[in-house]
Amino acid sequence: MVLSKTASQTDVSVHSTFASRYVRDALPRFRMPDNSIPKEAAYQIINDELMLDGNPRLNLASFVTTWMEPECDKLIMAAINKNYVDMDEYPVTTELQNRCVNMIAHLFNAPLGESEAAVGVGTVGSSEAIMLAGLAFKRKWQNRRKAEGKPYDKPNIVTGANVQVRSLLLTTPSQTIIFFFLLILASNPVKRGSLDRKVCWEKFARYFEVELKEVKLRDGYYVMDPKKAVELVDENTICVAAILGSTLNGEFEDVKLLNDLLAEKNKKKGWDTPIHVDAASGGFIAPFLYPELEWDFRLPLVKSINVSGHKYGLVYAGIGWVIWRSKDDLPEELIFHINYLGADQPTFTLNFSKAQNAKNMELIFSSDNGVPLVAFSLKDRSRHDEFEVSDYLRRFGWIVPAYTMPPDAQHVTVLRVVIREDFSRTLAERLVMDVEKVLHELDSLPPKQTKVNGHPNHHRNGTIPKKSELETQRSVTDAWKKFVMAKKTTNIVC
Repeated sequence: MVLSKTASQTDVSVHSTFASRYVRDALPRFRMPDNSIPKEAAYQIINDELMLDGNPRLNLASFVTTWMEPECDKLIMAAINKNYVDMDEYPVTTELQNRCVNMIAHLFNAPLGESEAAVGVGTVGSSEAIMLAGLAFKRKWQNRRKAEGKPYDKPNIVTGANVQVRSLLLTTPSQTIIFFFLLILASNPVKRGSLDRKVCWEKFARYFEVELKEVKLRDGYYVMDPKKAVELVDENTICVAAILGSTLNGEFEDVKLLNDLLAEKNKKKGWDTPIHVDAASGGFIAPFLYPELEWDFRLPLVKSINVSGHKYGLVYAGIGWVIWRSKDDLPEELIFHINYLGADQPTFTLNFSKAQNAKNMELIFSSDNGVPLVAFSLKDRSRHDEFEVSDYLRRFGWIVPAYTMPPDAQHVTVLRVVIREDFSRTLAERLVMDVEKVLHELDSLPPKQTKVNGHPNHHRNGTIPKKSELETQRSVTDAWKKFVMAKKTTNIVC
């Protein structure tokens, strides 16, 4: 006779994770649990929640690399436990970073001698890079004003209203090593595969007490106008920031024209206002696809450039770089010096641990000369808008953001698709088909209603009309969809 045995509550061995009490019982969400649970159960619980994230390969809103070669994955795992800020403990990783800085500086035509070392640093994305570059501009401007006996308490910076919007990223030594791997793998890292941020500058201005002067956009011109930018420059301007690859439509700003106009004003006023180029998106595109385009250190007023390795440098998030034209452009008092292996290692950081046109679509906002993205809008917005298209595309798994342009072009709404290396032709064709499906479905629905007295269905006389059968069906579908999504985000185990 076989006797059955009930497992006690103290058993820690989990043979079937989903059948265990650790998955069936609710765990506290914002406090540490009273008792430990097995590693298998902890993994499964976290993994199940992560399943609700979007698919990175279908996230067409982001410039960040979502696929790398298996060899890169191996290097990441081999270096993931290194804190390479400890330069004396990990000198080789530090050396790889230094070599990357020099490679990028030469790529951007820095005026370096044959044996002269470049001036730059690896950062947590371009966000930290911009902070460091801006801080260097502010300090150099202050030093000059002090030497001239002039006030130095009201610095400002001039940018376009289309400056980059970025999120905080975490950097590990893996990103530096992988980026170095890609640089040495081929002379052209961008062409190895098919080519398929405003908050950051506001943070710099607020954190470091610098007035932010924005050049407003206008209808039909969605990048910073160099003429208007130079008009905003005064004796307190620490630099003008140009964007090589606008987040909004991918277009490169005319850095050459900005340099020429600013040089003319500097000569007339006796100033020395410099330029910073935010090349987060376009820095690893322009040198290869538009080699004759003058935007980098070939222009004398360009004193620093930032670029993101995790965008078109083809590296996972998040590694960025900032390169200075020369040592004179980075004030010495901002640099800290440490000794490793008997040699001096200067450090400057804020961190310590490190498509085609579809039906009813109008491709009018993207520029051929820029980063590979497609920004488009509806030709006819009388029935439905771009936000509805974005919402419906999510049902197919696509994350295609819709947004309005900054002032003074906020009446323009666009959808944006970022083309990364892993965006294959198959995915592109599927996206076009899904967009066409969405447009066809939207065309079969009643047009969007204008809100009256806060209610979208009020008639002008204040009455609420009876819904048609199609409208009722749509309301039921939307309500059911919201119910299902709400159930998915709970911890209920069925």
